[in-house]
Amino acid sequence: MNTTRTLCFVIEALTSYAALGYRLCQVRRSWRESAYRTLVITLAFQCLTFTMGAVAMGSGSFLGVGNLAILLMHLAAVAFCVSAQIILLHWAVDGAEAVRKTRYWLVTGVALDALLAALFFVADGTGRPASDFNTGSGQPLVLIYLLVFIVSQAVPCVTIFRQCGPYARMAGKASLRQALRLLSVAAVILFLYCLARTVNIVTAACGVDIGGWQLAASVFSALGIVVLSLSLTIPSWGASAAKLLHWARSYRAYRSLYPLWRDLYESSPDIVLEPPGASVSDLDYRLHRRVIEIRDGWRDLRPYIDRTAAGAGAGADGAGTSEESRQALAEAAQIRQALHAKRAGTIPDHNKDVGDFDDRDPDNFTAEVAWLTKVASAYRRLAKAG
Repeated sequence: MNTTRTLCFVIEALTSYAALGYRLCQVRRSWRESAYRTLVITLAFQCLTFTMGAVAMGSGSFLGVGNLAILLMHLAAVAFCVSAQIILLHWAVDGAEAVRKTRYWLVTGVALDALLAALFFVADGTGRPASDFNTGSGQPLVLIYLLVFIVSQAVPCVTIFRQCGPYARMAGKASLRQALRLLSVAAVILFLYCLARTVNIVTAACGVDIGGWQLAASVFSALGIVVLSLSLTIPSWGASAAKLLHWARSYRAYRSLYPLWRDLYESSPDIVLEPPGASVSDLDYRLHRRVIEIRDGWRDLRPYIDRTAAGAGAGADGAGTSEESRQALAEAAQIRQALHAKRAGTIPDHNKDVGDFDDRDPDNFTAEVAWLTKVASAYRRLAKAG
């Protein structure tokens, strides 16, 4: 059980340091912004919290003082929650209201830390076994200390969750809306940590052993901190991640279209304006060119497409598939048939010598890429089937 708790603290610490390191890389251009400075301070408290948690799991004393790491962990956790609330204010509220609420949370945080420190020393925290600060072990002062700490964590979770919804609807930037939604998810998970921790304390005080379920609090805490770290950094990397995802999708489509494009190019070499190349440095342009060249090659095949033919192989995989998939398979079969007819110099009596693509809007590029990718996939399957 201690191994699992230690592992959770290590995951939380590593996640926190990764988020802090990422944000510190932007210090030159962002340090003048108060929201950025608050975010760095929040992440520093987050790192301190879980570093002290890992230290407490490995040793009963810190700097020669018993359970000092536990006290520092709890004090930093309160400061961390208060700072997270202040970040939310900086993201969503401007002017005098933000200043007033920031002062309120600062005063609250200082008062809570002072209360926790006083309870710790009154309860003789330095002389007790570290296990007492996990479940309370039925000691009244330690129980009060732990419950005050849990309340100090639960209240910010509730307020953050309540505020994230309205603030997300008011946010102008998509990345900020995503951050606020993630922050609300983190608040829910961390509130579940508070509930699980409360159950651990109450059951221990009543002499009830819940066994492995005690680890639920550590798991909720680790998961919540990972989500929280993502929410606090997503405004800076969200746009880059979206671009990377767009590039990956475009590259996958570009590669998927290649077999269909290759055969059309071999049939009609004049559809290509530039020599074919393997570089994808300008992927959007090359994907547009590939789509246009497939359209042109398809159009050149119209005199060889038999309008009366359903498409060889169209019914082979038709059962259990969508109408669009069946249509893509039929189009792919017609293209294969037309390519064979063009090589043989055979023009059907009832051919598609006029018009454009059937029921397709060429002005919607995203939809056109999705459709052509389906056709190319069906074309590749037919080629493998022979």
